[in-house]
Amino acid sequence: MDTDVAEPAPTPEPPLFEGHPRMRAIRSIIESIADTDTTVLIRGESGVGKDLVARAIHSASARAKGLFVKVNCAAIPQELLESELFGHEKGAFTGALRRKPGQFEFANQGTIYLDEIGELPLALQAKLLHVLQDFQFTRVGGHAPIDVDARVIAATNRDLEEAMARGEFREDLYYRLNVVEIQVPPLRERREEIPALAAWFLSKFNAQYGRQKTLSPETLVLLTEHPWSGNVRELENMIRRMVVLADGERNFEAQATRVRLPQATVAPLPKQSVSESLREIARRGAREAERHALAEVLERVRWNRAEASRILKVSYKTLLNKIAECELTAPVRRLS
Repeated sequence: MDTDVAEPAPTPEPPLFEGHPRMRAIRSIIESIADTDTTVLIRGESGVGKDLVARAIHSASARAKGLFVKVNCAAIPQELLESELFGHEKGAFTGALRRKPGQFEFANQGTIYLDEIGELPLALQAKLLHVLQDFQFTRVGGHAPIDVDARVIAATNRDLEEAMARGEFREDLYYRLNVVEIQVPPLRERREEIPALAAWFLSKFNAQYGRQKTLSPETLVLLTEHPWSGNVRELENMIRRMVVLADGERNFEAQATRVRLPQATVAPLPKQSVSESLREIARRGAREAERHALAEVLERVRWNRAEASRILKVSYKTLLNKIAECELTAPVRRLS
């Protein structure tokens, strides 16, 4: 089962809150709520770093000396999830040979992190709501109420508003969880962080595997241009492969060159640009690649912006902002 107990927050933290204004804003939110026990709902695509945001909240809080308990609601079979969260008494069901505390009990005086909260069954949503209201629960098969003092942080990559409209997620639980909402943007929208993240992962895995790998300037540029549909998790795994495999960096360069759109190649640098820093070169290349990719998708869907936002996995508002930033205009089409 994908359940972590007594797992300390990683130190030092990766540089998630430094290179982009939206991530620095998240750091400000974390600092603002550090001395409170308010519930937090973290939203974002898979792999963007929601776990790390949750751990940062725990580490900054007065509960930092308590346990950080993670429960992945999507990875545990539904018939076992209630017992996993709240525990069970001996004989509560077939196979319950002894009393078992639940994860809420382990998280007492600490933080419980409910990942993939959108996958929680409706029956358990009702029980969780009562826990958040009364900070009491009963084990499966038990009758005595158990008091709990734990901060609850939830995370999801699902559209909970749409799930509520379909009757799959309780509206009252949504508002109980969503006291403070943190939206973590995908890595493709904060490319400024990629060089620092790559360097952090490189240092981490060099130390872990006893290597002394470095990354070439060409690789850094390609890393910055890469679409990263798997977000930070994909970047982490890519850097791990580069460290452990002798030809890992060459394989990535070959793969990135093959999948790069022909229109998205970086234009030759003018002579006066040779004094630019590598980061400036990477940012400029990323902006140009983003503009060409956006134009290609819009043309493919005949400027159906709703369809383009779905393909690119960004909100409709973000797409309109990107179109404006890139100074793209829809072609005038004649009516047939």
